[in-house]
Amino acid sequence: MTPLDRVLLALAGLSGLLGVAASAAAAHTSGCETLKTAAQFLLFHAPLVVGLVTLGASGLTGPRITRAAAAAVLIGLALFSGDLAMRSLTGAALFQMAAPSGGFALMGGWLLVAVAALVPVRR
Repeated sequence: MTPLDRVLLALAGLSGLLGVAASAAAAHTSGCETLKTAAQFLLFHAPLVVGLVTLGASGLTGPRITRAAAAAVLIGLALFSGDLAMRSLTGAALFQMAAPSGGFALMGGWLLVAVAALVPVRR
């Protein structure tokens, strides 16, 4: 496992932690549907990143494209979930178009997952 794999794995763990925290906050506050959505995205995608790191490190998929997919997903989570959480908790946006940009990064990450599955691994 490379140092980059370790960073990606640590960020996946942080995403899961933040997803649990945001879920708890949303459960104790009325009208926090955007925070609930942010939490769900964090919790749904954290295991994806763990799986991608595992696939890339094991050599079952090409490590470069798999790491790129994991990075795109993490960037997308930071932008999308970060913006939704900021709006819910402070009323202010992370920055204009952060959530849509994060959504596109998430979709790009999923597309890279599909590509990684289809590209043969060189041995």
